[in-house]
Amino acid sequence: MRTNIEETGNKFIVNFIGDLDSAAAQETEKAIQSLMDVKNKEIILDCKELNYISSSGLRLFLGLLKNCKPNGNTLLLENVNDNIKKVFSMTGFSALFNMK
Repeated sequence: MRTNIEETGNKFIVNFIGDLDSAAAQETEKAIQSLMDVKNKEIILDCKELNYISSSGLRLFLGLLKNCKPNGNTLLLENVNDNIKKVFSMTGFSALFNMK
């Protein structure tokens, strides 16, 4: 699992590449930790190359979402494949996240 973060203007784009399973969650959490201090930005989670997400991965996404509002950030999920959408739907997360 690789996580790349790039800042462009008023946005942070986070690319997830691989499987966000329990084994990768700790490393991914460290990679996105810097986003917890961001203020008044748009954070885009690009899931184009995310093949799988476990409950540990969902927990990371939820933690980031909960942190966004108090910091004035918006969070958007982009390029979510059908398998990931199904997981979000089954867990009720689809009601919490804006997906494009």
